[in-house]
Amino acid sequence: MILSPRIQTRWVAIALAIAGFWLSCTALIDFLIMPSMYVSGMMRDPGFAAMGYTLFWAFNRVELLCAAGIVTALLALRHRQSAFEVSQCGSQSRWAIALGALLISLTLLDTYGLTPQMSALAFGSVPEHVPASMTWMHGAYWLAEGLKLGGLAMLARLCIPDLQPTSSPAIAG
Repeated sequence: MILSPRIQTRWVAIALAIAGFWLSCTALIDFLIMPSMYVSGMMRDPGFAAMGYTLFWAFNRVELLCAAGIVTALLALRHRQSAFEVSQCGSQSRWAIALGALLISLTLLDTYGLTPQMSALAFGSVPEHVPASMTWMHGAYWLAEGLKLGGLAMLARLCIPDLQPTSSPAIAG
């Protein structure tokens, strides 16, 4: 009997694909859509607060799904300990799970903390100057975004080596 090369499950690829999708969506919102709206003067429009809340409400839910998908993939990898480096090495596995928990925590903070508070400040009036609390929240938002991007990069660094094909020598029997 000839044993075929070890077949890898797709959990690492799924986690990395979700991370790539999440990263591209974040880049689109943070570096294209929002700056374009700022430059075009839309932020001074009275309807901007409602539009911004709606946009970030939807985007935050997509982020929650991405974070949940990544954690699911990492937990599945940990369950199948013979398949991947991330789950064979206890330290890497723990780091990967911790990064997944960090990603979910940051996304929950954005979804249920920062976005509603920032929207509440923006509703009602369009001030000529940005309130100090809004400036603080923007800083917290960018800190959370930086931590998310760093977490995704570290997760990719842990998981990408596991995408390399592995094979066992053919055993005749």
